[in-house]
Amino acid sequence: MLKGTGSISLRRHDSMEKDTRTEFEKMEAGEMFWNSDAKIGELKKHARRLADRFNATTEDEDQLRLSLLKELFGDCDDDIFIKPPFHCDYGFHIHVGKNFFANFQCVMLDAAPITIGDNCLMGPQTCLYTVSHPMDSKTRIANYVSGQPITIGDNVWFGGNCIVLPGVNIGNNVVVGTGSVVTKDIPDNAVVVGNPARIIRYTT
Repeated sequence: MLKGTGSISLRRHDSMEKDTRTEFEKMEAGEMFWNSDAKIGELKKHARRLADRFNATTEDEDQLRLSLLKELFGDCDDDIFIKPPFHCDYGFHIHVGKNFFANFQCVMLDAAPITIGDNCLMGPQTCLYTVSHPMDSKTRIANYVSGQPITIGDNVWFGGNCIVLPGVNIGNNVVVGTGSVVTKDIPDNAVVVGNPARIIRYTT
């Protein structure tokens, strides 16, 4: 009886030990983290400085645009083309395949990884949101957030004003109609439209 009581007490003590991880480590683990942390803030400032420089470039500065995107993103190929303005939170969580194109006002909130395959086309104001806020109002007001990865396959085309929500996986050869809000996974070869996006047919 005494032995059992001690075992329970020890487990309770262990479970109450303070989490010593940094907020960045929690973010990288895909767990809830404090969005007002100083290091988190500095990482965002660095990304926004690069994005501001990119957004200030002209049509004649192709090589400067490419060098800034390569510095900003985790991975991208030389044939990436994004029309300014472009906005993101961190940049290093964004991994883009070959022959990527994004039109004006693309937004990628990359608290978690965003992975995009080859030959992806994004219409104006396409937004990818990996970050979400807690349902509990007290935690939300305290500025805690979490991130879930977004994965997009090869040969995907987004019409204008599309939104992809946290944790969504989109397959290969998918077409996302203009104004769609993608709230759940989409299989290969599907054509989806609407809010929430629904499959209307498959391509051959």
